[in-house]
Amino acid sequence: MRLSELSERGGVATATIKYYLREGLLPAGRRVSATQAEYGEEHLRRLRLIRALTQVGRVPVATARDVLAAIDDESDQFERLGAAVYALPHGPDPDEADPLTERASRCVEELVAELGWHDECASPPHRMLVSSVAALMRLGYPCGPRELLPYGRAAAVLAETDVALVAESFEPGMTRIEAAVALTVLYEPVLLSLRRLAHTEVSRRRFASEGPPSTGSGAVPAEGAGRGGG
Repeated sequence: MRLSELSERGGVATATIKYYLREGLLPAGRRVSATQAEYGEEHLRRLRLIRALTQVGRVPVATARDVLAAIDDESDQFERLGAAVYALPHGPDPDEADPLTERASRCVEELVAELGWHDECASPPHRMLVSSVAALMRLGYPCGPRELLPYGRAAAVLAETDVALVAESFEPGMTRIEAAVALTVLYEPVLLSLRRLAHTEVSRRRFASEGPPSTGSGAVPAEGAGRGGG
C-alpha cells in the first residue's frame, strides 16, 4: 500500500507518519521510485501500536522508541516482553532519603514473598510499588502486607487473563509481543474505569441501607417541628 492508504487505514495523518519514519519509530517502506515507497501489513500493525502508545498511553516519542526497540530485539520472547514493559512510563522512584522507603521496601518484599512471585527489586514496577506504599504510610492509611495481599491476588488473576488473551489471540513472535505491549497500555484505563464502577456498585450495596446520617440525638423530624405537645 502507498503512504496515503497507510494513513487512511491507520487513522494517522501522512505528516505524522512521515515524522514517525524520520524518528525511527516506523520502519521504512520498500522503495519503488525516487519519491514513493510501498508499505505492508506489518507497517499498519506497527503504526497502530505507535498510536496506542503515544495517543492513548501518552507515552513520549523518545520512550516509545525504547519500547519498540525492545520489541524488535533478537532476545527471547520473555526477555523482549519484559524489556518492552519496563520501558513504558512508570510512577516516581522512591525517595531513598525518606525513612519510610525502607519500611515500604520491607513491606513489598514480604508481600511478594507471600504471593510466591519472582521479583527484581530494581524493576520499575517494584520501585513504583515501594513509592506508592511509602506514600500510603506517610498518610496513615492501612497498607501492610495483610491489606495488600488481596490486591496482589486480584492482580495475579488479571495477569492470567491478560496472558491467556495474548496467547490465544495472537501468533508467537513479534505480533504477540506487540499485542502484549498494546494491551498493557490500552487495558489500564479499562481496569481503572471498571474498578471505579465496581466501587460505586459495592458502596451502594453496603451503605445504601444505612440511610442518611443522623442529625443528632433528640432531633425532631422536619414534619414534626413546631407541633405542640398534648
